[in-house]
Amino acid sequence: MPRVLIVDDHPLFREGLRAALESSRCALVVAEAETGGEVPDAVEAHRPDVVVMDLSLPDVSGIEVTRRLAASHPGLPVLMLTMSDDDGSVLAALQAGARGYVVKGAGSEEVLHALRTVAAGGAVFGSEIAARLSALLTSGHRRDAGRLFPALTAREAEVLELVARGHDNRRIARELVLSEKTVRNHVTHVFEKLQVTSRAEAVARARDAGLGEDGRTAPDGTGPA
Repeated sequence: MPRVLIVDDHPLFREGLRAALESSRCALVVAEAETGGEVPDAVEAHRPDVVVMDLSLPDVSGIEVTRRLAASHPGLPVLMLTMSDDDGSVLAALQAGARGYVVKGAGSEEVLHALRTVAAGGAVFGSEIAARLSALLTSGHRRDAGRLFPALTAREAEVLELVARGHDNRRIARELVLSEKTVRNHVTHVFEKLQVTSRAEAVARARDAGLGEDGRTAPDGTGPA
């Protein structure tokens, strides 16, 4: 049975997933983590074969945690199990190194199949994701922030496009003819909707999804908005 680390900040969800995995006898849950910061120690202490990762964590996004795991433990597969099903999150998860992506609410058999597939070295995507994945990966046209992240307003999508190009708030304000305070507010809302905690992480999410590729420059600022 593959050894599993569950990373999710909702205790009831972790408890339910643990019960489902262990009652099926297809996996052994060796550890749980509530935050991204707990993951490195949990991996070192328990040596899981698979990490089941939520995207929304209180300290850092699951996509950023996945990116760090891919760098520090390149052979460790990550299965994203999350409420987020927007195209941008799916693409960012793949770019970060996730081997699977399933939306919470999927049936238990679908989740168990995904876990077994990822543990065996394969890649798998939930039924809601697979239908869109081919078009997303082969799309030749420039990707649009509003389509990739539909939770963003039109103005927030414009701001994210410029953040992805490395523009600081002052330059964004100048280009969009807004005050810097208004831009800061928009950036804060973008952070909340993308479930990121820093400008650098927002840039990474956006660029993983294909934004900011024309005229890409180094970020002018990587601190919080």
